[in-house]
Amino acid sequence: MTGSRSVSATERPLDVEAVRRDFPILSTEVRDRPLAYLDNAASAQKPEAVIEGEADVYRTSYANVHRGVHHLSVLATEAYEGARKTVASFLGATDPREVVFVRGTTEAINLVARSWARPHLGEDDEVLITRLEHHSNIVPWQMVCRETGARLRVLPIDDRGQLRLDPLDELLSDRTRIVALNHVSNALGTINPVREVTRRARAVGATVVVDGAQAAPHLSVDVQAVDCDFYAVSGHKVYGPSGIGALWGRRELLEAMPPYQGGGEMIRKVTFEETTYAEPPARFEAGTPNIAGAVGFGAALDYVSELGLDRIARHEEELLEHATEELGRLPGVRLVGTADRKASVLSFVVEGVHPHDVGTILDREGIAVRAGHHCAQPAMDFFGVPATVRASFGCYNTHDEVDRLAAGIRRVQKIFA
Repeated sequence: MTGSRSVSATERPLDVEAVRRDFPILSTEVRDRPLAYLDNAASAQKPEAVIEGEADVYRTSYANVHRGVHHLSVLATEAYEGARKTVASFLGATDPREVVFVRGTTEAINLVARSWARPHLGEDDEVLITRLEHHSNIVPWQMVCRETGARLRVLPIDDRGQLRLDPLDELLSDRTRIVALNHVSNALGTINPVREVTRRARAVGATVVVDGAQAAPHLSVDVQAVDCDFYAVSGHKVYGPSGIGALWGRRELLEAMPPYQGGGEMIRKVTFEETTYAEPPARFEAGTPNIAGAVGFGAALDYVSELGLDRIARHEEELLEHATEELGRLPGVRLVGTADRKASVLSFVVEGVHPHDVGTILDREGIAVRAGHHCAQPAMDFFGVPATVRASFGCYNTHDEVDRLAAGIRRVQKIFA
């Protein structure tokens, strides 16, 4: 037919009702109301594929990985290392050996701070972070600066919650050793220009560390395109198990780093006089790892890849636009963080009502949101609020749930009128 064309799977909109059927917990009722789970930035729910993938390890193939010669150990090792390959592919990495399994983004950043930064920082060296960072991308750098005599510098934000790039070149210098920033703000949803920051940081020879915890569930991540040196992700943010995550690092940097922890698996040879260490990634994975968690993590990445990150992103953009419009109409509601480019997070305050009270009353309506400072107190301080209410959307959320959120806020306002 003239003018018609086939529509590819990536162009078709997300079938949200089908997606919701993949998540058993979404059938839960809270106080006799259907659950509206809008706390995905804290931790996302798990599809059946992840639940079964992790459980199947324990049912059929659990044993300790590596070095075992028996059948179950071989199966477990293959599944564990298969998950590493999945993570590498998801992040656009060319070598699975550049992927280190950790407990999550927090441990990944601490690993870089202890094993890369501490040996390379000295008196009057500088570490540059941003005002938008999660505490896990602030505190480790404070600690290592205190130990080494380096200075922590901070890139400011504007009143819309966007990084101010105008002072970046002034803040960068030949003393800048590390630049650490998040790809997406957990508190505001701001998508940061990580490629541009990386380009400028490279011009002064700085190492770039990216916190990708909030980016991985919503954006297609390509560490080669970002051109950073380290990139950290958490499994539980991207519909996988908790207690598992990954650090991607350039091979040459990982090889130059000392171990983060000592123990089994991370060694080549041990004597009482001397120990030599294994090559990465084993060097940084001391002890028995979270085997089933890694397999579940891989299953989660396969799941979102099959859905299509572009399709997920379009759906979440529509939800965010809808929520922004609905809450923007409510008198007495202030949106906090209105950047041009955002991902799936809407933070707000209700005039005259503490965010914890808003969250408690919404819970009575079956609506799960996060209320607090979101481990981003410097960002909250900038906006002059101790806390916000944060609604954060995932692939399974609906426009009806956004409407329920708006109606719930109106009820909060009536109660406190």
